[in-house]
Parts: sequence; C-alpha cells; structure tokens
Amino acid sequence: MKRGTRGSKAAVKASKPRSSKAAADPYLADLFETITEGKTVLQLGKNEQVFAQGDTAEAIYFLQTGKVKITVVSAVGTEAVLMVLGPRDFFGEGCLVGQTLRVSSATAIQSSTLYRIERHSMLRSLHGQSELSEKFTASLLARNLELEEDLCDQLFNHSEKRLARVLLKLARFGLHDVLPAAKMPRISHETLAEMVGTTRSRVTHFMNKFRKLGLIDYKGNEEIVVRAELLTDVVLHD
Repeated sequence: MKRGTRGSKAAVKASKPRSSKAAADPYLADLFETITEGKTVLQLGKNEQVFAQGDTAEAIYFLQTGKVKITVVSAVGTEAVLMVLGPRDFFGEGCLVGQTLRVSSATAIQSSTLYRIERHSMLRSLHGQSELSEKFTASLLARNLELEEDLCDQLFNHSEKRLARVLLKLARFGLHDVLPAAKMPRISHETLAEMVGTTRSRVTHFMNKFRKLGLIDYKGNEEIVVRAELLTDVVLHD
C-alpha cells in the first residue's frame, strides 16, 4: 500500500483492537523504562499523528498512557482501522526486521504519553537484556495469536458479534478482566464500522439495540460504559 490522501472510508474488514495480557505485562513496561539511550518521551494530544504511512521507519514506540489507532490507506484512498492500542502496548516494531518505510499510520485518539526508542538502541537492548528479549518475544507471539482470533471472527461471526467483541476489547485492554463494567472513550460509529467491517448504519442499529438492552450506556460525547458480563452473555454466548 502506498501513502495517499484519505478518501472513501467504505466498510473494510480489518483486525480488531487487541487485549493481549502478554502485551500488557506491567513487567515489560518496567523493562522498557530501563532503556535510557536513544529514548524520547512524547506527549501527544487527541488526533496528533505519531507517524504516517510511507514515513521512514526508524524507531519503535511504547505506549505508557492513552490510546493510539493504527490505520492503512489503499492505493485508491480507502482507509481501514487495523487496531486500537492501549497502555503498555508497543507498535512500529517492523523497523527491527528491516522495514524501511511505514506501511501504516499511527494516530493518538486521546491524550497519550509514549516512548520513542530508536531502532539501534532497541536492538542493542534486546541483545543485552535477556529478560526484555523474552518478554518482548512473548508479546509478539501473543499478538500473532490475537490476530488469528480476529481473522476467525471476521470469517465466521456476523457483524453484531464482531461489534460486541470490539467494544469489549476497547473497554478492557487486558486491564479490567474481572470487572463487570468498564469505560471506553467515545468513538464514532464510522470508526467502529471500519473496525468491524460493516456499514455505519449497521453499527448505529446495533449500538442502539445494545443500549436498549442495557448492555452499554452513554450520553452525547461521554465515555461509553460497557457492561462486560451482560454483553458477553447476551451477545457472544447467545
């Protein structure tokens, strides 16, 4: 895919946001903090871009706080949301295996704090710190398993179930697994449709249905309260 202006945001089947416990390992966060050379702390506001598709790939990023979405734009200008990342997630790791240009864009969807770690510094740390290398490898494997689950979800589940799964992941990010309810930032129905691989009208229909059933709750631009246990039982385990 090549870099281009954003055009039609038609429904595109894409991987949903991850909630990998391995990727959200607090110990991995501590190990990233031990890297001092070649590391920069970035403070980004909502809608600020971390990098754009086609940019030179020179660093890996580790998200301390906030949320970042990863998107791709096709040659004809169609945009798809690949995933939404939360605290303790990393991205941009393609530079570590020879990727010279970014194949996707990364944009903060709320105020976020990130580590930017230069490629050579990260590689040196992985070679010199066995614990960091092991944790990082485990996180990469967990991400691969999650992507396989997302692919199966796209192939075999209808759009209502896919939307429910997206909402659960956005609300949890592996940090609220035992809570009956959790909050997530308000995301447009258009963005949710891109994540689910359906139309905006279908997402609006299902969101209204979930709210009437008491599975979610929100008003205006407020955060969405996801009642995880109810949503799981009523929608995913029907």
